[in-house]
Amino acid sequence: MGRGIHPGRHAAIAAQVVAHLVGVPLGPPEQAGQRGHAAVDRELYIPRSWTSDPDRCCAAGLREETRFATKPELAARMVTRFLDAGHRATWVAGDEVYGGDPKLRTALEVRGISYVLAVACSHGVTTGARKFRADSLAKKVPKRAWQKLSAGAGAKGHRFYDWAVIDLTDGGSGSRQRLIRRNRSTGELAYYRRYSPEPVPLTTLVRVAGSRWRVEEFFQSGKGLAALDQHQVRRYASWSRWVTLAMLAHAFLAVVRADEHARSPTPDGLIPLTCNEIQRLFITLVVRPDADVAHRLSWSDWRRRHQARSRTSHCRRRSVPA
Repeated sequence: MGRGIHPGRHAAIAAQVVAHLVGVPLGPPEQAGQRGHAAVDRELYIPRSWTSDPDRCCAAGLREETRFATKPELAARMVTRFLDAGHRATWVAGDEVYGGDPKLRTALEVRGISYVLAVACSHGVTTGARKFRADSLAKKVPKRAWQKLSAGAGAKGHRFYDWAVIDLTDGGSGSRQRLIRRNRSTGELAYYRRYSPEPVPLTTLVRVAGSRWRVEEFFQSGKGLAALDQHQVRRYASWSRWVTLAMLAHAFLAVVRADEHARSPTPDGLIPLTCNEIQRLFITLVVRPDADVAHRLSWSDWRRRHQARSRTSHCRRRSVPA
């Protein structure tokens, strides 16, 4: 691709920094994310090898004042824009790249934003006793401290894990804790650092930690439904336009889905309308109208009924002990 912006690698990296803002609710605050979610901002991660080469940046259409920024810095930039625009975010979730960055955590705390951010096993935390590595601290958790809780419903039913929480004393105001997740099958551990201005129950922390799956879902559906990764461009302006339009197309599907769920109860024996099914119907009825509309709608009902049966069967198998 010469000296232009690489169409695949940079698109994927850019999408990753939307993590903190994907999952903006399309419903009341107490039902955040239950009716749907969509991306609301994007930034392009520019490697240091690019920002140190002004000619290369110029050839790709980047501004002359472009400077290197880490992914957590880009995330903080997007969160700031989101809040300054008058929007409200109660919680922020992210993976280890963001949880291990103290500047991002501080920026969120200054704005009064609660967070549950994943951290590495080597991440150091201070308790009432002394400072521990995350994995060393997990070994000291007594058996009675673990609780079986669902991190939310996924494609295959509720995602149950064992959870434990430990209070931290590393300074600063607000409530700070270390959250530990244990896979009930493999015993694999995951670690989170959490902050909120006021104490919250463990069930809330688990729900927030589990909400990060919406990021991966957005990447998958954004690519499959809105061609998020299908651009073939070599300049920043073209990349920005393509990704913005792809995000808009995905948001359209999410809003239509949320509105349909709110206005029309799902018939018995069918799964609720999905973004995939809405895209099919939109193409069939609007983009390329089909003469046999009734036939197409019948196929749509058949797919939803078949998917409902498959989901019921799968959930039944999971609920029966081996």
